[in-house]
Amino acid sequence: MSLTTTSICLADGLKTVAAHWEDARAGWDDPIAQAFEANYWLPLKNQVEAALTALDRLAPILARAREECS
Repeated sequence: MSLTTTSICLADGLKTVAAHWEDARAGWDDPIAQAFEANYWLPLKNQVEAALTALDRLAPILARAREECS
């Protein structure tokens, strides 16, 4: 699987989970929901977004390395 494919799959997964979280959050508005969002959802979202940024930066570097090695 290429980095581009991996990035697309990861981005799609994040969108899916975010949509499900928004649906759950619409009917779940208490201190536990707020704590879950602050302690789990937002850190996970930020980490996935950082991983996507890293994959986007790494893809052209690896493509260049493949070209130079072939």
